[in-house]
Order: sequence, then C-alpha cells, then structure tokens
Amino acid sequence: MTELETMGAAAKAAERKLSIANTKTKNEALNAICASLLDNKARILAANAEDMKAARENGLKPAFQDRLLLTEERIDGIAKGVSDVEALPDPVGEVISMNDSPTGMTIGKKRVPLGVIGIIFESRPNVTVDAAVLCLKSGNACILRGGKEAIRSNTVLTDLMREALEKAGLPADCVALVHDTSRESAQELMSLRGYVDVLIPRGGAGLIDSVVQNATVPVIETGRGNCHVYVDGDADLEMAANIVENAKCSRPSVCNAIETLLVAEPVAEKFLPLVLARLKKYNVTLRCDEKALKILGDVAIPATETDWGTEYDDYILAVKVVSGIDEAMNHIARYGSGHSEAIITNDYAKSRRFLHEVDAAAVYVNASTRFTDGGEFGLGAEIGISTQKLHARGPMGLKELTSCKYVIYGNGQKS
Repeated sequence: MTELETMGAAAKAAERKLSIANTKTKNEALNAICASLLDNKARILAANAEDMKAARENGLKPAFQDRLLLTEERIDGIAKGVSDVEALPDPVGEVISMNDSPTGMTIGKKRVPLGVIGIIFESRPNVTVDAAVLCLKSGNACILRGGKEAIRSNTVLTDLMREALEKAGLPADCVALVHDTSRESAQELMSLRGYVDVLIPRGGAGLIDSVVQNATVPVIETGRGNCHVYVDGDADLEMAANIVENAKCSRPSVCNAIETLLVAEPVAEKFLPLVLARLKKYNVTLRCDEKALKILGDVAIPATETDWGTEYDDYILAVKVVSGIDEAMNHIARYGSGHSEAIITNDYAKSRRFLHEVDAAAVYVNASTRFTDGGEFGLGAEIGISTQKLHARGPMGLKELTSCKYVIYGNGQKS
C-alpha cells in the first residue's frame, strides 16, 4: 500500500467509529480543539512565521500572503468558528421523513455522514480547521491536502486537532494531513477510490479545474469566484460606492470579492469618478472598456477580452459601462462563475428581475457580495462555497456534508 492508501484505510476505520459517535462526544472533541488552539497560539504563530518568511522569499503576491497570514486575532476567529460549529444542531440522524406505505411498511429517510472527505486547498491555514471541524460534527473523517506555502502552519494545526480528538475519546485518524505537497500526492488523492467518498477542492480556478478534470472520485466543485456588482441607473450612488469599496478591497484574495464592476450608462460619468476616489487609496488597478476609459482617462488601462472572465484575487477590477440591466445580466451570464452577484438599485421591479433571472449561488440587492460566507449565513464555519447545482449550492455547512438513507420497518412483507 502507498502512504496515502494507508492513510485512507486509517481514515475509513476512524470514520466508522465517528459516524456512530453521539453529539456529546463530538462536541467534547470540538471543545477540546477550540481550547487547544487558544492555548497554543505561540506554537501556531511560530510555524506560520516560517511559512510567511518562505512566502516572502519566494515572491508570493501580497494578496496571497494575506491568505496565508495568521495573527492572534485570526486564531481567535478560527477558534470562535469551532465554538460556533459546536453550538449548531447535529444533523446526523435527523429524520427527514417518515410515512406509512400501502404495503403496511413504515418508510423513513434520515441524514447520515458522507464518509471520508478529501479536501485539497491552497494557502489558507484557517481552512485546515474549518474543514476538519465541520467534517467532525457531521460524522465524517477527512484527509486534508493543503498547499506547500502553509505546510508548517497546517502541520501544527492538524497535530493539535489530532491530540484533542484522542483526549475526547475519538480516533486521531478522523483528521489526517497529507504532508507531501507535490503534484503527485494531489493526483493520488483525486483517485483514491475505495477510501475517499467525496473530494472538495478549495482554491483558485487552476486548482478547481485540475480536480474536476482529473478526479475519479466524486467532486463537489467550490470556490471559483468571478463576482460582479451592477450599479443601476436608479442606484443610490453613495451606497454603491461604499459597497464596491467593500466588495473589492476589504479582502481581495477571497472568492466572494468582486472582479468586475458594471455601471449603467446614465450614471457612469457621475459614479465612476466617485468610486475611483474610494479605490485610489488601495491602489486598485482598473481595467476598463472604451466607454469607462473615456470617463476615467489615464488612471485606467484598457481591458482585454480575458479580463472579463478572470478571477484576479488581487487589487485589480475590470470595469464596463453597460446600457442597462439587460446588458448587465447578459454579461454576467456569459462571464460569471455562478458564485455571487449584486445589483445596486432603488427600482423594486429591477431588483426582482435581477434576483429571478441571474443564475448564481447567491444574488444580492443593495449589499456586498462579501456576505457569501457560512458564518454570515448562520452555518458556523464553511467547508467551501459550492458553485455547482447538484447536492449542494452556496456556502456548505453541516447539512451539506450529509447524505441520506432510507430506513424501512416491516412485519414480514414480501415483494
């Protein structure tokens, strides 16, 4: 057996015990993980400092360094996410339906864990904990495969969680980390049939495309975020400027940040200079169509066709002036990734059209796309934001990490 096959076999054995663990035991494990994170901040930060040093030496872009960085405040946030998951109802065993059939049998349907979940992700060590605790509470074992940039941080975080699991009486192998960060390890995890029940990639378009195209185990596609804000001709422009600033600049490296700004032509000459003043302080590069360039001049550069479909994950924003809501929705339909889209308008009819016609996991009226998040939606932490339409869509919390099975009570019936 290969090292990953051995890890998969151990995860399968651990999952059988975890799947029947009661809520009290799982919550005790989560409580122990939360306490360990808070008690070992210095150990976590020391490992993260080594990752950050390597990132700077290797010329990792500032936006990606921000994804990698851990601070005391961020560790507190990760620990709070663990506590939030602990406080959520346990989905395992929930009876979805129970009905008597014409044959006299009682046929029920209840939630059960998916099994062993493989998670391939990039340089965000918070994902290590978020993904693990969601899997644990929903009765799933997990095999984590992070990027090389965060390997020291991920190792410490995983070690702390495994120690906490054993203290709570659960197998340490409920959570495992692949220490080999080569492409070969990712490829093997993608084809670990018989051990991994479902694979969830979290990262940029390149990672997600690679997993979707190469995996031989079932995949839940998540994370690709080419998000838009459309500023309508009937928008409150001050509100629109506030939302665009937040949606682009509060944390540009995450998937719910916007990549394209669409502005209705009747308000473009007034709005674009207004929003430019907000974006200047972040040194945002604007890549504009011809109409937007005429308004903004030399502060912007011409957009190319590839700009409309690019997830920048950086202080870069594509800008296009459109005739109105129809052109805006057509643009989103062509270039959007199905993640999060927003309209800023005071026209009720247009807002209703946008909500109804735009095909995305989350659609907003007069709010930032940055709210597409499991915590913001009341799910605790999230394992990812699904942009597909099968099984789960949008932020994935505990219920999205379960399947179902039928349970049938009979008294001697034969077909």
